[in-house]
Amino acid sequence: MVESDSKKYLFSLSTLTTLFFMWGFITCLNDILIPYLKDVFALNHFQSNLVVMAFFVAYFVISLLYFVVSAVVGDPILKIGYKNTIVLGLIISAIACFLFFIEASSDNPTFGFFLFTLFLLGTGFTFLQIAANPLVSVLGSQESASSRLNLSQAFNSLGTTLAPIIGGYVIFNLLGGSSDTLDGPSAVQIPYLFLASVLLILAGVIFFIDIPNVMPEAESSVVSRVGALKYPHLVFGMIAIFFYVGAEVSIGSNLVSFMKENHGFEDQMASAFLSFYWGGAMIGRFTGSISMSNLPASKKYFYMALASLGSLCLIFFAFSTSMKLTVAEMYQFFISKHIYIFIISLLLNYMLFVFAKSKPSFTLGLFAIANIVLLSVMLMTTGTLSLWAILSVGLFNSIMFSNIFTLAIKGLGQYTSQGSSLLVMMILGGALIPPLQGMLTDELVDGLVNPHFAFCVPMVCYCYLVWYGFWGYKVMKQK
Repeated sequence: MVESDSKKYLFSLSTLTTLFFMWGFITCLNDILIPYLKDVFALNHFQSNLVVMAFFVAYFVISLLYFVVSAVVGDPILKIGYKNTIVLGLIISAIACFLFFIEASSDNPTFGFFLFTLFLLGTGFTFLQIAANPLVSVLGSQESASSRLNLSQAFNSLGTTLAPIIGGYVIFNLLGGSSDTLDGPSAVQIPYLFLASVLLILAGVIFFIDIPNVMPEAESSVVSRVGALKYPHLVFGMIAIFFYVGAEVSIGSNLVSFMKENHGFEDQMASAFLSFYWGGAMIGRFTGSISMSNLPASKKYFYMALASLGSLCLIFFAFSTSMKLTVAEMYQFFISKHIYIFIISLLLNYMLFVFAKSKPSFTLGLFAIANIVLLSVMLMTTGTLSLWAILSVGLFNSIMFSNIFTLAIKGLGQYTSQGSSLLVMMILGGALIPPLQGMLTDELVDGLVNPHFAFCVPMVCYCYLVWYGFWGYKVMKQK
């Protein structure tokens, strides 16, 4: 595909970037729903984390079915195409949001039905995950494929950054979403009806735009055996994806409750502060996309710093808007909350990018070590230091998924598609790790121990990622 194709498909890429944004935005709304549904249905920590489990277990179930079908009768995308797969995923997701709206308007809403709609939402997003990432990589020259994909993922992080602020403001402030003021979860009706409408519109736009259906020839044949599993670095990468997604989602899902219980934050303020966690991933992905470019070192480092600063300003602006703070009030607020702790973590993030020299495995290992240190600080301290330490973890989560994915499929040849579906399947970590942390939290509460020590669960996950980044990623000969 020549460079002129990139210009030809500029509108297609822009539309797909919007898809990545919406995808991240809706996913992160789960973190707002957890404390809300916890209040409405009087859930304990384990039960409230079933919200995340219902959503992410769909990735495993649907990816497993996709893998089986592709191994037996051929890759479904080859039969219906990239574009139609994405449209199907958007329609399923829209139906899920609409069902969410219907149940929220019921006189007697049930927690089980909300879990079903979240599973259906995850089903739609699984199709998007399988089709959208490779599609972005083929819409332009092969040389700039990584840049396009990282940029799209950065906008995915932008969605996860804005969701806690916008969603928190709409649900907890504008619509008064609180179990103290409402008999049922009606505050989620309008947001999810709006999201259903946007997803349907996006499905219609993508259906009518010009998108090529390209699949590498080496991957077009039916792979009748699970040959990909013969590569140890892929199997280790599957475990790495499981632990990474599990750790990231577990922290994000429990942060609002942590800030309410340990720092006395109200719902809206806790949701606003959550944007620093997901916004950190956005900062790291924008910075990482530049770091992996072919720019001269002097320009590269300058643009990396510019991207970090610009992204941070965007988070500040969104936060201050949500909290209705003037510039002077925002300055005083962040000074009182010791924002410099987050700034120091941001500088460390930048320096590790430079030190790692854009090597995916080395960057992954260093970032995993940084998260272990931050979680250790969070567990051993209190107050604002503990708060900013856990929020800063998002900065180092940023490039983990893309780096693990790239390292795991390296050298698979004809098994690349099969390996990709196996990696997507292991997003299951986002379904299992959060309830595990929630269960541990409940046990600690019953034992009169500070429940925030349950954050040792994601710390264990990052320990494995240290090993994978330094040793487990190495490509071995096929057995």
